Amino acid sequence: MNKVYPDAASALAGIVKDGQLLAVGGFGLCGIPEALIDALQASGVKDLTVISNNAGVDGFGLGKLLNTRQIKKMISSYVGENKEFERQYLAGELELEFTPQGTLAEKLRAGGAGIPAFFTKTGVGTLVAEGKETREFDGELYVMECALVPEVALVKAWKADKSGNLIFRRTARNFNPAAAMAGKVTIVEVEEIVETGSIDPDAVHLPGIYVHRIVLNATPEKRIEKRTLRETAGA
Repeated sequence: MNKVYPDAASALAGIVKDGQLLAVGGFGLCGIPEALIDALQASGVKDLTVISNNAGVDGFGLGKLLNTRQIKKMISSYVGENKEFERQYLAGELELEFTPQGTLAEKLRAGGAGIPAFFTKTGVGTLVAEGKETREFDGELYVMECALVPEVALVKAWKADKSGNLIFRRTARNFNPAAAMAGKVTIVEVEEIVETGSIDPDAVHLPGIYVHRIVLNATPEKRIEKRTLRETAGA
């Protein structure tokens, strides 16, 4: 089965709708499905709840969807690099379900594995645990976290064959496989598409059974985060 679509807009057509729960891969600026996010913005869908470790940065990644007010709620771990996110949240214009990073990854993994919920010590006794079931195991208190099963997952990989078997490149793998497995419909943006059977089975990071649509973006922007150090006086 050929899962390749001619462009990002056609890959999203008939799939994305107002009010959906979406998962978007990436970590910081690494492994972001840039073309799919741009097409999502152009589609005009709104009132989205988006699962993503980060909320993009101003004017890039999910930051574009925040600028156009297409996101009503974020389920995230780290949101400190987006001034517009901060402004909307503090003004009460944006909902946030703040989730510890490991818990967020496990909620997606559980969703992909068909596990409805799990118990974790992370967050016990904090705001994270408010309103959630807790249970004691071996004298220790744990909080129950429910799995995440997004209606659509937007994912970035390095290479795919036409059946959707994926290879991720180094740290760009990050949240992408978990998001892909959890999504009811998974759309993947890749830099290279090859014929089915040309990828060594041992090299496949995620099998094509999890992938429904593929789009080529051979020249992504690939922004790089850089550490900036302040000069010390007298150094």
